[in-house]
Amino acid sequence: MGHGGGGTLSAELVQHLFAPAFGGDVLAQLGDSATVSLGGVRLAFSTDSYVVRPLFFPGGSIGDLAVNGTVNDLAMSGARAAYLSCGFILEEGVEMSVVARVAEAMGAAARAAGVEVATGDTKVVEAGHGDGVYINTAGIGIIPDGVDLRPQRVVPGDVVIVSGEIGAHGVAIMSVREGLEFGVDVESDCAALGGLVRSMLAVTPDLHVLRDPTRGGLAASLNEIAAASGTGVVIHERAVPVPAAVANACAILGLDPLYVANEGKLVAFVPREHAEAVLEAMRAHPLGRAAAVVGEAVDAHPGLVVARTALGGTRVVDLPIGEQLPRIC
Repeated sequence: MGHGGGGTLSAELVQHLFAPAFGGDVLAQLGDSATVSLGGVRLAFSTDSYVVRPLFFPGGSIGDLAVNGTVNDLAMSGARAAYLSCGFILEEGVEMSVVARVAEAMGAAARAAGVEVATGDTKVVEAGHGDGVYINTAGIGIIPDGVDLRPQRVVPGDVVIVSGEIGAHGVAIMSVREGLEFGVDVESDCAALGGLVRSMLAVTPDLHVLRDPTRGGLAASLNEIAAASGTGVVIHERAVPVPAAVANACAILGLDPLYVANEGKLVAFVPREHAEAVLEAMRAHPLGRAAAVVGEAVDAHPGLVVARTALGGTRVVDLPIGEQLPRIC
């Protein structure tokens, strides 16, 4: 299960098994989506599979995730998502009403994100060989001229901005799956981030890199960027926005909010001269009202992420081995 968690085991699986088997310069990018050129047009292309349990949770469903997750992967390349494919793998015995709820949620999410589900496929597996509904989506979108988002562009001095409060999705899934109560309801932050990214790019196309911190949370995304860019990253723990309910739940369960999954947040590395204007544009958007500067890229400790604690100390924020909570997307 750890190999699907977005941490060290996932990275080893991709880098040492899949990448050598498939080869190719495009795959070697290893971003949230691949950047390809066809007929002189730059496209972002991405695929993802969704095996979340339960199918419905506070703030969303597997259908919302399937659309928003792929739209967000495209948005992290600066692309405006255009078309999605959809593959349903259904377990024998799942009720048609459940499938209908999932499909309706997908349709509503696609319309809200401004994308069209253009093609699809359905397979059915025997009872006991699935978990109700699994979904695969792939998406394509056009990358605007002048936009070049990749971790290799990160340089010391870049400002690290998070678009809002972290950890809500993972805690929401945990609360309904395990029957836990934390005193207040926690809802997933599941949302399509294309509009927020367009607001940021309207300020300047010279953003360096964007990532949506899903599996492995903010810690995994920062570690991936640090490793790919060869820079160090310093974050200030007190500056990272964590809702009180998430902080309390993590304290009870012994979890670190930095490692908890999100489905409607992004982390941006922005040139310092543009950071204030980009932050202002993010806060003017409904999905970026709680955006905050949380750190910077530095010359020191290249490839490592370090957190400065509220007590004035520092700690290394490692890439997680697996996932604190599997099957969250």
